[in-house]
Amino acid sequence: MLQPKLIRTSTVAMSLDFLLKGQLAFLSGHFEVVAVSGDDEHLKRLAEREQVRTVPLQMQRNISPLKDLLSLWKLYLLFKKEKPQIVHSITPKAGLLSMIAGKMAGVPVRIHTFTGLIFPSKTGLLQKILILMDKVLCCCATHIYPEGHGVKNDLIQYKITSKPLKVIANGNVNGIDTAYFSKEKVSVQEQQALKKELCIGENDFVFIFVGRLVGDKGINELVNAFKHLVVSSSAVENQSVVENESIVVNNRQITTDNSQPTAHCHPEPVEGSNLKLLLVGPLETELDPLQTETLKEIENNPNIISVGFQKDVRSYFSISDCLVFPSYREGFPNVVLQAGAMGLPAIVTDINGSNEIIVDGDNGIIISVKNSNSLLEAMNKIMKDSQFYSQLQMNARPMIVSRYEQKVVWEGILNEYKKLEKSV
Repeated sequence: MLQPKLIRTSTVAMSLDFLLKGQLAFLSGHFEVVAVSGDDEHLKRLAEREQVRTVPLQMQRNISPLKDLLSLWKLYLLFKKEKPQIVHSITPKAGLLSMIAGKMAGVPVRIHTFTGLIFPSKTGLLQKILILMDKVLCCCATHIYPEGHGVKNDLIQYKITSKPLKVIANGNVNGIDTAYFSKEKVSVQEQQALKKELCIGENDFVFIFVGRLVGDKGINELVNAFKHLVVSSSAVENQSVVENESIVVNNRQITTDNSQPTAHCHPEPVEGSNLKLLLVGPLETELDPLQTETLKEIENNPNIISVGFQKDVRSYFSISDCLVFPSYREGFPNVVLQAGAMGLPAIVTDINGSNEIIVDGDNGIIISVKNSNSLLEAMNKIMKDSQFYSQLQMNARPMIVSRYEQKVVWEGILNEYKKLEKSV
């Protein structure tokens, strides 16, 4: 008996490759799965790892009317040829084009998952255009799944659709493989080697950010806060500077004087270098580039280490002490789940997804968006209050395992597919 056909689409293949890792292979036991996205190394890796058929089809992330029409036509032809029972899209542009093309082609079940909304952070004409695009998307879809309750509330608040909205399991598009994201998977030898490579001392306190280095992720505020953190160990609310103050965090002595910054490795901790900011992710220069001042600080500050995109981030989490994720908007950020599973507390902004994963004061700190002072205060507290830090660290992994284990999400998605397939 032939399996029903499922087509999963995203604007760029990186989204399918990383956001849905393992899920397509799981679903292929029940459906003939076809992955459609831009043609690059991520699509090729996806095909090999998940053992599913892939179809390269370019879609533009930004608004590009002529190219968008061409992509829409190609999707329509593909859907007419493949005749899938279900088309399921993620990411904004793939969602809009796939839902329109799916409706035109007569695909019976057309699902879109909102992993994050762009328009709440925009204003004016651009916001109106983005809202209209999402309304058209929802009009053409048969079913809408917000990734988290925050996204669901925004869709309702902005009256994007009157269709029922359902969050699968506890949220997130893929859950997390907590066996894979475990500090036990990284040996002490690997940690020591990576620290040596990155010039990170045994007594260093390391804040880590993982994601695209763009303004929308709060990198300008993060770099600014970290710059001031290094030169001041005082509580932010007192606005005072304490020089040469040593404190003990996580059984290590941390010095926060910045009188002798250095970009070189030293066998012994050097004043001013005991705090590190580790940036893991690609620097994007086209969409939402960083401020010039931020770029210069990243390049010239010896305490900021930027390693670019990394296929496996576990070793970087393993040598870090706290995730800092000051993004302006998210759907349900995998990075916060991954860091928590690796035992790291997190400082996050009060945005969709992040404020569902992190419970303020239990496994991290929630701060206001676009606020360097709040970020500085939170980083300062995490670094200086060892008892508070230890409590957050102790809760970090258990709070992820209990709510976001991967197989729970996969089974939830599969059950939805089967239910919808039977209903048509």
